[in-house]
Amino acid sequence: MSSINCKKPLWALVDCNNFYASCEKLFRPDLADRPVVVLSNNDGCIVSRSAEAKALGIPMGAPEFKIRPLLKELDVAVFSSNYALYGDISTRILAILEQHCPVVEPYSIDEAFLRLDAPLRANLPQFSRALRATILRWTGISVSIGLAETRTLAKVANHVAKNRTAYDGVFSLARPEADIDAVLAGTPVDEVWGVGRGQAKRLRAEGVRTALDLKRAGDLWLRKRLTVAGWRTALELRGLPCIGEGNAPAPRKALMSSRSFANKVRERAMLAQALSCFAARAGARLRREGLVAGGMAVHIRTSRHENARFYDQTVQLRFPAPTADSLSLINAAMSGLERIYRPGFGYAKAGVMLFDLEAEGRLQGSLLVPENAERRQRRERLMASLDAINRRFGRDAVAFGAQGLGEAPWHMRREHCSPRLTTDWKELPLARC
Repeated sequence: MSSINCKKPLWALVDCNNFYASCEKLFRPDLADRPVVVLSNNDGCIVSRSAEAKALGIPMGAPEFKIRPLLKELDVAVFSSNYALYGDISTRILAILEQHCPVVEPYSIDEAFLRLDAPLRANLPQFSRALRATILRWTGISVSIGLAETRTLAKVANHVAKNRTAYDGVFSLARPEADIDAVLAGTPVDEVWGVGRGQAKRLRAEGVRTALDLKRAGDLWLRKRLTVAGWRTALELRGLPCIGEGNAPAPRKALMSSRSFANKVRERAMLAQALSCFAARAGARLRREGLVAGGMAVHIRTSRHENARFYDQTVQLRFPAPTADSLSLINAAMSGLERIYRPGFGYAKAGVMLFDLEAEGRLQGSLLVPENAERRQRRERLMASLDAINRRFGRDAVAFGAQGLGEAPWHMRREHCSPRLTTDWKELPLARC
């Protein structure tokens, strides 16, 4: 790739900076210059750090309870994960991206790829900086933008944009190959998108330490030591787009909904609530993805880290016909719990896994299971209405009675949760005059 081919699309990766921590700062001016960290589910480990927290050397992934004295000493603001807030801000940023670019591929809650075809490539610096400024002005979130001719190279460019202040949040690898190679030579192989920790370790052992080494490795050598996906990563580093073009990930085969509890659960009724909630949410995800499930596995267990007796049981159930109906899934979860529950234990985790997934459109009727078409249509309308309400007003705005009401011992520990200021009227602050 001695020169840039203007006929090829250019990919831009837009990545929100310190996203969870940045969201927590949006409505808190007092936190503008204060270090902020956000914790994982059940207030476990640190999953997001503000720039100030990074500068203090607070490690990513550290269990909060182990560094609690340090966090207090450094006056770090600690927050539980507020996914309602983060999801809403993410949706707003995505809407801005879609206003500025016709082809947007969301990658995660804080990342999206943009395909920049010829008209948008006329003035890349101006387009990128204007987009970045618009997102900051309309949402308060700072983003970094990396540009290149493949998604993998755009990831590399974004890493440079994010970590080198001289580029002011925008960096392009749409440049001659020698310039690209200079950047790849300074990029450790474990920072390349698609290279896992185990793969990186094996590659380093064989002398492949940088992204440039990976790019220059022979095809036969790569296919022998890596998966086909790893080989495609190397091709992408060479400027050959091959991710997302005819090799989409295989269809989902299973779907899991589970959680470790904030407190031990001993009552069967509480376990039933938790499993009902997990089953209902799994059903919503199935419908969102246009899938149905052929069966369910129900799982409960105690803690592995206590001296008490350990109990770990799973049961599998087949559905008479594949379904995405939440009521059917809840009933199956209750049937599974009936078979594996044992009194006298303090349960630490429970969950459901849906398997044998297939596209709803491919579903065929069964001669062995009589189908009441009218009943099925009523249930489908019910599920559609339920999904529409919860999309508009937030998850579990409308829920099944089996899921329970109010706080329960199995709910996540969220001792440092901020208000859901963009999605819940009840949590808005009141100004009294």
